[in-house]
Amino acid sequence: MLRGEVKGDECFIDTLFSFECLSKKMGSFLEHANMTVIDVDETLRFLSTAFPDWKVRADNIGSSGRWVHFGSSTHYLAIEDRGATVKGPHEPYVHPGLNHLGFVVDELDALCLRMRSAGYREGMEAPVHSARKRAYFFDGDGNEFEFVEYLVETSEARNDYSDV
Repeated sequence: MLRGEVKGDECFIDTLFSFECLSKKMGSFLEHANMTVIDVDETLRFLSTAFPDWKVRADNIGSSGRWVHFGSSTHYLAIEDRGATVKGPHEPYVHPGLNHLGFVVDELDALCLRMRSAGYREGMEAPVHSARKRAYFFDGDGNEFEFVEYLVETSEARNDYSDV
């Protein structure tokens, strides 16, 4: 199979996942999220701990400040420093706005060990579920990230929310 080739319902890929394969397989998908932070390097440390396979795609200083794209060849987080020195008034789950970003991972236990070893604060404890394991951690700016490891292949089981 060629890199990114679609055969039936499957994408055959290696480390260079193609947009063509993604769009044929999934239709629309989230390419990136953009967040403003106080300390770009601290946020990169948090994300590098969580995702050791992700890379800096771009690191630039523009007229409004420094921005970094960190991710894979198909998706990333855009991280910006606009000069803020303190966190704004948004309180997740209270004020309108982003509450957390959720990521699917292959080995949640290993990720949790890396995050704890690096000193990151854990968020809420997720209920036990037969189809998934979840963990929450906060970055240095207090932004919450959810990490999910799915234990089953079927969408029906993955999308069962009877535990909430």
